[in-house]
Amino acid sequence: MLDHLDDYLLYLQTNNYSDETVYNYERDLKLFENYLQNNNIKFDEINKKNIEQYKAWLNSRDRETAGGLSPAGDKKLLARSINRTLSAIRGYLRYLIDLDYHCPIAPEVIKFIKTTKKHPQVAELYELIKLIEAPATLEKNTKVALRNRAMLELLFSTGLRISELINLKMDKINQSGKIFILGKGKKERFAYLTPRAYKYLQNYLGKRQSDSPYVFIPYRGLNSSKKDKKISANYLQMKIKQYREILHINVPTSAHSLRHGFATYLAESGANPAAIQILLGHESLDTTTRYVHISDRYAEKTHQDFHPLKR
Repeated sequence: MLDHLDDYLLYLQTNNYSDETVYNYERDLKLFENYLQNNNIKFDEINKKNIEQYKAWLNSRDRETAGGLSPAGDKKLLARSINRTLSAIRGYLRYLIDLDYHCPIAPEVIKFIKTTKKHPQVAELYELIKLIEAPATLEKNTKVALRNRAMLELLFSTGLRISELINLKMDKINQSGKIFILGKGKKERFAYLTPRAYKYLQNYLGKRQSDSPYVFIPYRGLNSSKKDKKISANYLQMKIKQYREILHINVPTSAHSLRHGFATYLAESGANPAAIQILLGHESLDTTTRYVHISDRYAEKTHQDFHPLKR
């Protein structure tokens, strides 16, 4: 149904898109293809009305299938999930135009749906500190306690994404605590350990005892033939949730919350947004500046310090 779809997916691969991105694009485009087939709509003849009907179908509770996005009839898809699907279609249409293939509709015709902007929440600094230190008292196994403490210290010290943490290899950290990161979109940057985080990382590495190239490893199944084991994202998220519940931290907190907190408290302390952008590996400063504005205390202090009629 979708002309040159396989060629488009190959194009993404050869242009160094990540495997996850290619998989998501393929899934979203197959979903669109199935919708067209089920509704007897020829791709060559699609129009604005078809696109609006597709958006309405994605946004409904009675859709027949959501291609893995969400169980049919379970609940409405999030706006960002729908927009991601629409973005995949727009990218595919641009590809057809770039290669002078027939394109039945302009990519710009596909408009994203309005998203709800929630006021982000970050736990208080003292709560994040309690969370980071929790493994020392809540884990009975010493090796697990050292490893989990090191992971949390490193997340808050550097602002790494969880995927960057679990894929971190031993040879990417130098003796001064400088870390080379190949981040999202294969963008390179450096992250920096605080002396405190470096100390807890060294405490963990002193007991690690493994040939795995990855820094953070599971302790179960290490005798298997697979020597390149690494900790899973699900394990780390589960542990953070467990610690948060035991500590009665009411603000929802995850691995990303530590990255969020890293940026928030740097901004609250007066750090330059451009520097935070570099540390986080954001492509756009607009993405970074939202961290500056989410802190109520930062906003209050800015008002007190800079209002022209403060006295």
